[in-house]
Amino acid sequence: MNALPAHQQTSKLNLLVLGAGAIGGYVGGSLALAGHRVVFLCRPRTAKQLRKQGLELAFPDTTHTLAPLIADIEAVPEVGSFDLLILAVKVYDTQAALAPLLPFKEQMPPILCLQNGVNSEAKLSKLFGPEKVIPGTVLTAVRRRSRGEIVVERLRGVGVGGEHPLVPRLIDEMNAAGLNAVHYNDPRSMKWSKLLTNLLANPTSAILDMTPAEVFAHPGLFRLEMAQLREALSVMNALGIRVVDLPETRVRLLAFAARRLPLRLSQKILGRKIGQGRGGKMPSYHIDLHLRTGRSEVEFIHGAVVKYGKKTGIPTPVNAFLTQTMLALVHEELPLPTFWRRPDKLLSQLEVSPFKSR
Repeated sequence: MNALPAHQQTSKLNLLVLGAGAIGGYVGGSLALAGHRVVFLCRPRTAKQLRKQGLELAFPDTTHTLAPLIADIEAVPEVGSFDLLILAVKVYDTQAALAPLLPFKEQMPPILCLQNGVNSEAKLSKLFGPEKVIPGTVLTAVRRRSRGEIVVERLRGVGVGGEHPLVPRLIDEMNAAGLNAVHYNDPRSMKWSKLLTNLLANPTSAILDMTPAEVFAHPGLFRLEMAQLREALSVMNALGIRVVDLPETRVRLLAFAARRLPLRLSQKILGRKIGQGRGGKMPSYHIDLHLRTGRSEVEFIHGAVVKYGKKTGIPTPVNAFLTQTMLALVHEELPLPTFWRRPDKLLSQLEVSPFKSR
């Protein structure tokens, strides 16, 4: 990577953050606290509320209230005046969020994509050119308590991939802001390794209305979790993508446990770690499903495993089943309580063979 000239490294960054939810609020708010000029590009309702009450960013040991600069998404600011755009909306909101920016694609600054899934960067490259896309991922556990209130629950870090000239400066500034940023030469390994962590107890918790700790404590559900993980690992192997550890996240241990350890031992190890890491916190699929938003990232995460499984000839029946079941619930083709706290009913819908103990 080529660092920026020294004279360009002395001034603060001028950042446009698309989305003021959990990820956008955390990353943008942290950089604003470090002295960078940060403008949040928001929907009108969110913009109005943030202008009125500010942005509260609660860390484990301190809370900050910011009076952020807010731009209404219907009145796009001069994008050419920014050093970087940080894309931090849910994947299913991407098209609507980017639509107002498309007329200014020639003036667009580099885009740091912090979305889940493995396809966003390719889509952004088609729209704005690959030279303007910086892959990223957030491992820190963060949630939006309400509009304008962001809670940082567990500090882990941020991954930044690729060789864009801005990357060295960006990582330095993120680390100065306490974001614990790590560079990855292979963005695909970074994004797919994050996808592995997103698979776990996400659809099962939502479908069954059970916490991740409860899911991992149930022998049959644990077998299901390991089966979906092994499918994804097989797809990664077929694509030639390595598993890498992410900031404060031992993804290679997760992959080793799924592939090599007996189920009882892997459940003992992973069940404890998942219980400590997530415990009673419900994952994002559960939140979206029970808010009845009619949308879910399942098709961009579990659905991506299925999509690339088809391309590589790798069977992915568990990920396909979980994706289809989640979407049926999201689109109200199945009543929401169909599987609530009924793991045996869910497991009975699947063939027995993928869940036999090794």
